[in-house]
Amino acid sequence: MRFGLFVPQGWRLDLAGIDPADQWETMLGVAQIAEEGPFESIWLYDHFHTVPVPTDEATHEAWALMAAFAAATNRVRLGQMCTCMAYRNPAYLAKFAATTDIVSGGRVEMGIGAGWYEHEWRAYGYGFPPARERLGRLDEGVRIMRQLWTTGKATVDGEYYRVDGAICRPLPLQDGGIPLWIAGGGEKRTLRIAARYANYTNFAGGAEDFAHKSEVLAAHCKDVGTDFGAIVRSANYNVVIGETEKDVQDRLAWLRAHYAPHVPADRLEAAYQNFATGPLVGTPEQITERLTELRDLGMTYAITYFAEAAYDRSGIDLFTREVIPALG
Repeated sequence: MRFGLFVPQGWRLDLAGIDPADQWETMLGVAQIAEEGPFESIWLYDHFHTVPVPTDEATHEAWALMAAFAAATNRVRLGQMCTCMAYRNPAYLAKFAATTDIVSGGRVEMGIGAGWYEHEWRAYGYGFPPARERLGRLDEGVRIMRQLWTTGKATVDGEYYRVDGAICRPLPLQDGGIPLWIAGGGEKRTLRIAARYANYTNFAGGAEDFAHKSEVLAAHCKDVGTDFGAIVRSANYNVVIGETEKDVQDRLAWLRAHYAPHVPADRLEAAYQNFATGPLVGTPEQITERLTELRDLGMTYAITYFAEAAYDRSGIDLFTREVIPALG
C-alpha cells in the first residue's frame, strides 16, 4: 500500500492560532516529514473558505502552495485532493501545472473534480451551476488538459470551454503528461469520466462504500473499453491514532476543544463525529487491521490527514513507525 500525507493549509481550521507569518514554515515542516519518508506524496485541498463553516481563519491557495512545495522539496510527489475544475480556465490550469511539474522535476499529480462548496463558489463570483454543468466542465476540462500535456496544443469546441490552438510548451516532464486523479464517487457521471481518463480514482473510504463504488467503476470501464485493473483506487482518511484507547480518546478530546472556538455549537458535534467515527480511528493494531481489509478490496493508496499536524507530530510519527511498515 502507498501513502500520502495532507499538509495543513488552514482549510480545515488546522492552522488556527498560528501567526500568519509562521504558517509557511509550519506547512513546510510537515511536508519535510513526508519528504524524509516513507510517505510517497503530500496533498493539498483546493478551497478558499474554511470548513465546516466559513471563518476568517487562513485558507492558503492550493496552486500557489504547489509551486512553493515544488521548489522546497526534492522527493515527494505533489497533489491536490482535489482541484476544482471551474475555479480556473483548464488551459491556464494545464499550463500552470506543466510549469510546476518542471520546477518539481516531474513530481506533480493532478487531482481534479467538479467542485461542491457552494458558499465559496458564490462568494467568489462563480455562481453555483447545477451538477450537470459542473460535471460537463470536468469532462471538457480534462480533455483539454490531456491534449495540452500530450501534444503541446489543444483545440476543443465544447459546451462550456472553447480553446483554439492553445499551446502548452514546454510539456510536463512526465511521459504521457501529468497523472490524472478523478475525484468523487458520482456513479453516473464522475465514475464514467474516471473510467475514460483516470490514472487514479479517489472515492469513499469505508469498506462497504469502497467496494460498491469499485463495482460501478469496473462496469463503466467495461462499457467504455478501458482497463479497470490499470486504475489505482485511492481514498482519503482522517487518522486519529494513539498507543492506547485512552490516548485515542485524549486526541479526540483535543479535536473537540480545538474546533469549539471556531464552530457554532449546533455544528460542533457533527464536526467532531466526522473524526470520531472514521475507519482509521484507534490504536496502530486496529488501524492496520482496517487498512488490511481495505487493501484486500483494492484500496492501494491511502491519503492521510492528521488534524493536529501543525501543533503535534506524535500521531504522524506513530503511524509512520507502526502502521506503514505493516502495509507498505
